[in-house]
Amino acid sequence: MIAPRIEARAGRVIEFLARLVAYSGGLILLAISAMTVVSIIGRMGVGYGLGPVPGDYELVANGCALAVFSFLPYCQLKRGHVTVDILTDHFPARVRVFMGLLGDVLISLGALVILRQLWFGFAEKFPYGSDALREALSMGYKPFYPETTYELQIPVWIPYGFALLGAALFALVALYTVWRSLNWLSAGQEDAV
Repeated sequence: MIAPRIEARAGRVIEFLARLVAYSGGLILLAISAMTVVSIIGRMGVGYGLGPVPGDYELVANGCALAVFSFLPYCQLKRGHVTVDILTDHFPARVRVFMGLLGDVLISLGALVILRQLWFGFAEKFPYGSDALREALSMGYKPFYPETTYELQIPVWIPYGFALLGAALFALVALYTVWRSLNWLSAGQEDAV
């Protein structure tokens, strides 16, 4: 086993963070839902001096993206991703644990690719920082005109930054699950997730 006590302590901290971020994603979805209801009621009441929420489409699009990146870490930690168990349920415990490890490794690779690409997208939109700092962080050139959303003029780098934080936690959790799966493999079975 690879440092099981440290893995257990790290797991508690990671679970707390992943759960906290997932709850914040849920609050984002609740706020989007309430805003959508208000916007629809406003559209129905245009004749009475009401109107839709300005920028409702932008808020829904950005909020849903943030919610998705908020849910990914906790989903990975609890192995909530879609799996095909029809065949693997009949395998011995050690083979199932190995298949889980293989899945965790592949999701970790995917999470790292997502994190890398989101970093490049964020760097392309982020209008601050010296050229030397941007070069050191592989951010490329500063945009001449910072991009904003169409209606509300929200700087695009802000939602990218929040999504980047969620993607970073997702990658961290995915790497942790590989460590956890290696310990499970050496023990010969999975613990209750």
